[in-house]
Formats: sequence, C-alpha cells, structure tokens
Amino acid sequence: MTKSELIAKIAYKYPTLYLSDVEKIVLTIIKTVSESITSGNRVELRGFGTFGLKTMKARKSRNPRTGKTVFVESKSVPYFRMGKKLKERINN
Repeated sequence: MTKSELIAKIAYKYPTLYLSDVEKIVLTIIKTVSESITSGNRVELRGFGTFGLKTMKARKSRNPRTGKTVFVESKSVPYFRMGKKLKERINN
C-alpha cells in the first residue's frame, strides 16, 4: 500500500473528514516518526510495532565483483520490529 492509497482508504472509512485533513494527519505522523528516529529515539506503537535505529560497527568486507577487501565505515540503519498483536494477526 502506498501513502496515497493509505490516505484514500482512511478518507473513505471516515467520510466526515476532508481528504486534505487526512493527508495532513498522515504526513504529520510520518514526519514525526522520521524525525524521532533520526534524533536517535525509539518509536513504539502499541499493537503495531517499534521503529528504531541500530548502529552497525565498522568492519572489513569484500567487494563481490573484484574480490578485494574493502573497509566499511560504521553507519546507522533503521529497523522495524513487529508488535505481538500484529504478529498474531499475520500468523492466524
């Protein structure tokens, strides 16, 4: 589902809300979660899941094309961990 499909589905489910208001709400939620993760905080949505940031250590790796050893610097990677209720809904 894309962002525009999500907005359309919410607007359809709640016809008393204007499409522009639904769009602002969805964009605000996405922006707030993104800013929070970027600043190093964890975002937990009960029943849905947790968004966070993991720091990967610097390491030696191998270029698969040439076979040469390369050094990969440390970096931060976003992650999502499913909540218990979402996992149960998916597996049932």
